[in-house]
Amino acid sequence: MLDDTLLADPRALAALDTGGVLRSAATAGAQVRSAAQGAAEADVPDLAGHRPRALVLLRRPGASATAVGILAALLGPSAPVPVVVADATPSWIGPLDVMVAHTAEATDAELADSVVLAVRRGAEVVLSAPGEGPVASAGAGRARLVEPRIPVPPGLDLPRALAVGLAALRALGLLDAPLDPAMDALADALDAEAERNQPGHEPFMNPAKSLALRLADHTPLLWGTDRLAAAVAAHGATALATHAGVVAHAGEVIDGAGATALVRALDRGASGADIFRDPFADPDETAAAPPVRLVLLATGEDDPGQVTLRRAGRGWPSADVQHPVDEVARGTRHAALLRAALLASRLDVASVYLGLATRTIEPA
Repeated sequence: MLDDTLLADPRALAALDTGGVLRSAATAGAQVRSAAQGAAEADVPDLAGHRPRALVLLRRPGASATAVGILAALLGPSAPVPVVVADATPSWIGPLDVMVAHTAEATDAELADSVVLAVRRGAEVVLSAPGEGPVASAGAGRARLVEPRIPVPPGLDLPRALAVGLAALRALGLLDAPLDPAMDALADALDAEAERNQPGHEPFMNPAKSLALRLADHTPLLWGTDRLAAAVAAHGATALATHAGVVAHAGEVIDGAGATALVRALDRGASGADIFRDPFADPDETAAAPPVRLVLLATGEDDPGQVTLRRAGRGWPSADVQHPVDEVARGTRHAALLRAALLASRLDVASVYLGLATRTIEPA
């Protein structure tokens, strides 16, 4: 059960958060800066001028999957080279290709095997991983290894994974605009979001606390209005499962609109409860799952309601819309990237607040 009084009591939150999960979630901006510096020291910028035959984005469990989804969505169908998303190194990889991978698990045996194959075939490998263990050893000095400098609990390493991947894309010249100022802007945006979400702020001033309260005792539906937002939605579902033990449905709004049972549940919730219903005479409804709560995530410039209407053929006025145009103004360079990272951070912190308020996060 949710103890909503905890979210208004910073001291009580601190007493519960013995593992410092909230503090770790607030390091997103620092992770970006340290990862960018680590990428520079690992000679990732030396890839400049190298136009690969193919870019392989390796998807591993954890934050890696979200980072790969965000990077692939940023590149889109207009990428100047083929972009391949895979769980393991493709058998055709060779010296003309570049592979980017991230993991927080130093003992990921499948990733270690993939790195061994890639470096043996002569491919360039950019690897974000702990400096000790089988994964780092698999590179054997031939992979450009970026080690973590800020330790965080499982699931909170997306900023590091994203920063290393962006550094690789920037070096390869696969982004339309220069990334260096955007990396600073990304870190600054994440710092500002951490400030908004700090425990001392009341829920009405704290977007993460507000979101946690709205998701409590509900089945969250996290639907992105665009491909980039859908990648963030998938991250949100993972964050809720990791920190709060909450099962959520995530995807693009056009896919969600095809989930007819969920749409019916949304419509029933929007119509309000029947005050004349006898719960004892209607056992089917009393046994129903927690009511659904739709959260629309948007990273683009257009109004999310209009996008939803255009793509899904209808809208949901009762949806909770997360479209941070006040935080990242329209027309800002790399605005979609900044909004995606900001929303991912907000979902992380909201999940931690929900986990603490339901006492799902175990004491350290």
